[in-house]
Amino acid sequence: MGSQRQSDSNRQRPTLAILTYADEKRPFRGNQENFIDLIRMGEERGVLVYVMTTADFKLSQENAVGYRYHTETRSWIRELLPMPHVIYNRIPYRKFELLPEVQQVIQACLRHGKVRFFNPSFFNKWTLFEWLNKSKRTQPFIPTTQRLSSREDLDKLLQSYPFLYLKPIRGKAGKGIMRISRMDGQAAKANQYELSIQDRTRSQISRFSSVSQLWSRVSHLVGSKDYIIQQGIALSHYKQRPFDLRLLAQKNHKGVWSIAGVGARLAGKNSITTHVPRGGSIDDPGKLLSHSFGPAGSKQIIKRAKQAALTIAKQIESSSGYKLGEMSMDLGVDSDGHIWFFEANSKPMKFDEPPIRQKSLENLIRYSIFLSKKNSRFGSKR
Repeated sequence: MGSQRQSDSNRQRPTLAILTYADEKRPFRGNQENFIDLIRMGEERGVLVYVMTTADFKLSQENAVGYRYHTETRSWIRELLPMPHVIYNRIPYRKFELLPEVQQVIQACLRHGKVRFFNPSFFNKWTLFEWLNKSKRTQPFIPTTQRLSSREDLDKLLQSYPFLYLKPIRGKAGKGIMRISRMDGQAAKANQYELSIQDRTRSQISRFSSVSQLWSRVSHLVGSKDYIIQQGIALSHYKQRPFDLRLLAQKNHKGVWSIAGVGARLAGKNSITTHVPRGGSIDDPGKLLSHSFGPAGSKQIIKRAKQAALTIAKQIESSSGYKLGEMSMDLGVDSDGHIWFFEANSKPMKFDEPPIRQKSLENLIRYSIFLSKKNSRFGSKR
């Protein structure tokens, strides 16, 4: 009888399912700590949150199979639960998301008339730059970017810019990024070009006397992977180390884009990127920016970075044609204080800064409540 009452009360409150991929050794893939945090925030706000795998995906009129976390036993229990009002896509890897059976699930979520589904896929780096170059509002934030397809592309851009970045279109956390620099002055006599390859937390450096030699090495490293080639930006430095800004854009309780917080990532000593897994470190954006621009300039740049991120998030969402609820963003600030867009991620890793982390969980739950009210089974129709 008690379980029946509990089941009825579950049906009467907003319900959020976190969609992920099943695993042979444990119940499912993904950051379980992240899921537990979201479940706890849901409990505080009166929202039932559970995890659903693509293998268990079957939305009947009443119930769905999912996993709830039991704090007492510190374990996940597979249960029959109320059908969700909202589904949050956290399938952790592109290779899983592209599987035909997973694509079937995603398409079923998108077509379902009674369930709100957000963030249906990972972003493609090249597509992002295409979308952002289409709008006059976002174009000023975009470095010169094109697909890497020939030696001629490389040569032409090297004549225009002192250094370039090569980035895998489907890359993650800085993996596979390369930097090419044109060497000027005395050092350039024998070796005109320098290639830096990110290897864990250090860079491997090679030098070449011609674009032909450089291209031979680059094309071997790239192989069959799709890459973009991008104008290098001379980022602001702190103690001889470049840094960039990490922003978290999320929809709020009104379904409107907002900024949950701004962090900073300082490049490692021998790293060509600011990514933490590649040797970068978390730091305070105000401190780093004040070093170059002073306290007043720092505040102004953070304000402009937030405005830029909101403009970019809106353009990405409208171009994608899908409902998005959050994205993290990497923005650079050059020595003149100009803001540049480098990357957006539709499945952000959790921010380690406690205030941003707390705000991100609150926003996800509040946005889910907002979506559930739009659900025809729960509140007013769309």
